Amino acid sequence: MARKAAVQILQETSQQTNVSQINNRLKIRLEDLKDVEPLTDNQRKFFEAYEQKPVLLLHGVAGTGKTYIALYRALKDVLDKSVVYKKVIVVRSAVPSREIGHLPGDEKEKTEVYTQPYISICEDLLKRKDAYDRLNEQSCLSFMITSFVRGITLDDCIIIVDECQNMTDMELNSIITRVGDRSKIIFCGDFRQTDLYKKTDMSGLKKFMVIAENMPSVETIEFDVDDIVRSDIVKEYILARMAYEDKYGG
Repeated sequence: MARKAAVQILQETSQQTNVSQINNRLKIRLEDLKDVEPLTDNQRKFFEAYEQKPVLLLHGVAGTGKTYIALYRALKDVLDKSVVYKKVIVVRSAVPSREIGHLPGDEKEKTEVYTQPYISICEDLLKRKDAYDRLNEQSCLSFMITSFVRGITLDDCIIIVDECQNMTDMELNSIITRVGDRSKIIFCGDFRQTDLYKKTDMSGLKKFMVIAENMPSVETIEFDVDDIVRSDIVKEYILARMAYEDKYGG
């Protein structure tokens, strides 16, 4: 009986060792992250400002890689164990481009639809389908919507506030007042792309940008059509739209 028990313990220990070895092989490390070099002058400005400023505001037209380079640089620091940052936290407002009614499910299920851009970026940066989930399991990356930021302090982390044109004045106020010790915060957005149109629920980004001008800790980088890297079609369309708005007033 004792021998049978000993054999069972050895088998369980072996299984645990195998699981540990598999998890260790699947674990994401700094060397797994691909190198990303700036493709435009303003992307280069971001890389330089990242080293010097605790608050960055990346503002400008679509397709300029604002969220991509922000998440890349943040992950690079978090995966580097010699750096103080322990986690990347992506914050976004749960604002759809059109009203689609109430989404079913719990908090996690309701917010999953908004994580798709970050899943794609992580997959590209790490060249593996499970990159986002693995980073989440390793407590290197998490996602939250603005509804849940009040009452918390975010220490030792890099906060990426994405699509911030879809946040009200009070949402932006709530987020920046959550920043704790040894943390950095990066805002990404373009007030021209807001999905908030109700007078009682307007984008607070323009006001926030004016306030930020009086903060020495903030570096604002304005991305324009020359920074578009997504595709030639995107650049062509945005130029045509700007010409239309100049001529007809929006």
